[in-house]
Amino acid sequence: MPIGSIVAVFIVIWWLTFIAVLPIGARSQSDAGDIAGGTDPGAPVAPRMVMRALIATGLAIVFTLLLFWGLSNETLYRYWNR
Repeated sequence: MPIGSIVAVFIVIWWLTFIAVLPIGARSQSDAGDIAGGTDPGAPVAPRMVMRALIATGLAIVFTLLLFWGLSNETLYRYWNR
């Protein structure tokens, strides 16, 4: 498979996992009871975006490898194409 296709699939999977990881463990300002002036009460207290991006990257690598393993597995190929 060409490298461009692998990169494109990885980017799509990365964004899907990033969106899925975003709300996990997030605490809003209204939950914490400390609302900063001029901000939305639903804004996160500590977004920890770097940690979330690293988690999404790890999950995306695993999911991409599983996807390409499944697509190249001869047993699964025969099962899907009966």
